[in-house]
Amino acid sequence: GQCLLLHVLEFYNQKFLFESLSALSPHPTPLTVGGEAVLSCHLSPRMSAENMEVRWFRSKYSEVVHLYHDGRDQYGEQMPEYGGRTELLKDDITNGRVSLRIRNIRPSDDGQYKCYFESSVFYEEALLELQVAGLGSDPDISVEGHQDGGIRVVCRSSRWYPEPEAQWRDIQRQLLPSASEKISPEANGLFQTEIAIVITEESNQKVSCCVRNLRLNQKRESVISVAGQCSSMLHLLCVALPGLCGGEVPCLFPSYFSFLLDVDPCPDSVTLSPVDVTLDPGTAHPNLVLSADLKNVKHGNWDPPNKSEGAEHDIWVLGTEGFAGGRRYWEVEVGVKTGWYLGVCRESVSGKGKVTLTPEDGYWVVWLRGGVYQALTSPSTPLPVSVRPSGVGIFLENEVGEVSFYNVTDRSRLFSFTDTFSGKLRPYFSPSYSAGGTNAAPLIICPVPAQAGGNLGP
Repeated sequence: GQCLLLHVLEFYNQKFLFESLSALSPHPTPLTVGGEAVLSCHLSPRMSAENMEVRWFRSKYSEVVHLYHDGRDQYGEQMPEYGGRTELLKDDITNGRVSLRIRNIRPSDDGQYKCYFESSVFYEEALLELQVAGLGSDPDISVEGHQDGGIRVVCRSSRWYPEPEAQWRDIQRQLLPSASEKISPEANGLFQTEIAIVITEESNQKVSCCVRNLRLNQKRESVISVAGQCSSMLHLLCVALPGLCGGEVPCLFPSYFSFLLDVDPCPDSVTLSPVDVTLDPGTAHPNLVLSADLKNVKHGNWDPPNKSEGAEHDIWVLGTEGFAGGRRYWEVEVGVKTGWYLGVCRESVSGKGKVTLTPEDGYWVVWLRGGVYQALTSPSTPLPVSVRPSGVGIFLENEVGEVSFYNVTDRSRLFSFTDTFSGKLRPYFSPSYSAGGTNAAPLIICPVPAQAGGNLGP
């Protein structure tokens, strides 16, 4: 009877230890996308957890974020999305304290986590919450033509999490009615917001576009002047240049646009840092023919027997210069070609040879092939193109982590990649296979005026 009593006492003592399991930071501070989180959990009173199972999981026991068992980390049951991103900090495990480090925080990491301890006698768990937040890009304000007797002005901002709040305000900080509002999901789980306002001739003030992350209680804001003089100028601009308001736009279309981000009263343009791109012969495949001024590239008169198709491609050439910061814009005339690849790639992957054209491998590329326009994501994303582009504009915002592709003909946005760029990016070109056929025309890098400015389309 005495032995049984001792066993029961040990049973209740052990249960008390596990029921005292607690989690730190009950009111979590939002963590930034791309950053690092450390979730902590401990036993009280103190006891060693070296020989226990320590499991971090999401809503289900089987949704393993990180598992420690038999004195070492176990990765066989770990969810693939956490692969290579977690680490169990065991410096204080003998005192019953463990912490889970999660690197490269993603929007999908948002939510609840359970910290679970199990010994040979009992088990218990505690609940923690991880809040993820993304402070997006500075709002881009662009003029998009006439509407309801006024000028339609659109504000866009990307890379937000969770969904942001966007507002137009006047100089007295009063809310202004919007003409339209839209929030769209991006491929990486972030959000893009778009809000429009119609400005009339009678307007005589500055208005601001404010986009706010309510979770962080932080905002980004841009201002545009809508003084009466400027409204008249915008009206004349649309009359004089019908391409601005829906007609065909030639290769040099950015020089026609105005009123972008953080502008002074009545400006005439905003610099998008257009660049004079040239081709680098040292990166060109032997079957490519470059012009003497290094502005045109086309295929030679033969097709290699081992040519690759699809997203695996080896016949290409890069731009001479790499870009590591700021805004960069260039245009490429594609004419009536039936196939082409255009985009950017990391400078570190600029060696020759067959490559897989995906962001994971350092390539952000859009193509035309078989009459279908696609962004080479994983898997690829079909692009709805209503007007065939005679030229493609490429707008790189390295620090923001975005590269966008525009249809020069109708000013529409074809696609935007959002990512975290590191190091320099180089322009990427491939005229696609021709062998003297219908796709034999070259890709032509167009000159862009030094003061090219703003409205690049929705």
